[in-house]
Amino acid sequence: MYIFLSIILVIVGAVMVLKPRLFFDITESWKNSVNGDPSALYLFNTRLGGIFCLLIGIGGFVILVFFA
Repeated sequence: MYIFLSIILVIVGAVMVLKPRLFFDITESWKNSVNGDPSALYLFNTRLGGIFCLLIGIGGFVILVFFA
């Protein structure tokens, strides 16, 4: 079960790092009536959060597979 969650976390983190505008479209664009682009700070924070998600997902996968 936790391996599956680690894989999901890696996938979400990869989308956040590689396609932050897609992540914006999925999570934030429906909240605005005006179709606007995300700010540079939003893109930076999304990529940074994606890096953390990737690291935690990979770390969880490694711990579960090699040390459990």
